[in-house]
Amino acid sequence: MNSHLLSLADFSQKDLQSFIDRARVLKAERSQGIRHQQLSGRTICLLFEKPSTRTRVSFEAAMYGLGGQVIFMSAKESQLGRGEPLKDTARVLSRYVDAIVVRTFGQEVVEELARYSTVPVINALTDLHHPCQVLSDLMTVLECKGTLEQTRTAWIGDGNNMANSWIEAASVFGFPLTLACPAGFEPDAAILAKARSRGSSPITVYDDPAKAIAGADVVNVDVWASMGQEAEQEERQKVFQGFQLDEALLAQAAKDAIVLHCLPAHRGEEITDEVLEGRQSVVFDQAENKMHIHAAILEHFMLTGRSC
Repeated sequence: MNSHLLSLADFSQKDLQSFIDRARVLKAERSQGIRHQQLSGRTICLLFEKPSTRTRVSFEAAMYGLGGQVIFMSAKESQLGRGEPLKDTARVLSRYVDAIVVRTFGQEVVEELARYSTVPVINALTDLHHPCQVLSDLMTVLECKGTLEQTRTAWIGDGNNMANSWIEAASVFGFPLTLACPAGFEPDAAILAKARSRGSSPITVYDDPAKAIAGADVVNVDVWASMGQEAEQEERQKVFQGFQLDEALLAQAAKDAIVLHCLPAHRGEEITDEVLEGRQSVVFDQAENKMHIHAAILEHFMLTGRSC
């Protein structure tokens, strides 16, 4: 298995399934009051250029729950904001901590840090990928549906980092995926082409939400303007009209479909309050599962040794 977690496409189905299986064990043991100390004496650095609530707290809670320690650094607190070469940051931090968890803008940032780091680098979000989040989403689907391969999954909204990681997940696990994105807001073309060549089930992109959601077992939505796109918010609200997940649109999915949203949600924009709070919504289970997936990821990468 790879020494770093940069994108889902870098791993086999067996690898990704092992993270989910271990997260489910850790979740069950936590609910039973079992305390873990396997990462006692180890430290991670959370290097975040983008702010976060759930990602930061879930990684910190996961690490503390395994007996380890956390150092948090925002862009203004690190040399990244002052122009230090990434290769220098990677080689220095590698001598201080046992893993580096990065939340940033460009995918090239995590790739260069991984190239020079001698400890695992974990992608906690870039503009191109959000692998840890989608692993927690897949865990939630398994809990609710009992299978990944047989579920019909739909994505409604922007072809953003979440959409890209869902595309990669579909290609690795082989489940059918339909996406509905407005023209000009489709997922990354190279990621889509590679996933289609690898996957065993169709990955289809529409510009009509009704086509994408028809009969779906899992329905995903996300904000229309991601972090760093705030200046586009007003224009995107116009473009994405008709892509809101409301009760009428959800009714076209399977009757027992579940609704996912990685949060934070803009209620009344990409999703209505009625759907987010409705019986088919599992968004808060999904949010909890971030912590358990992060624990499984940290445990694996920090106990399998340093990269070469």
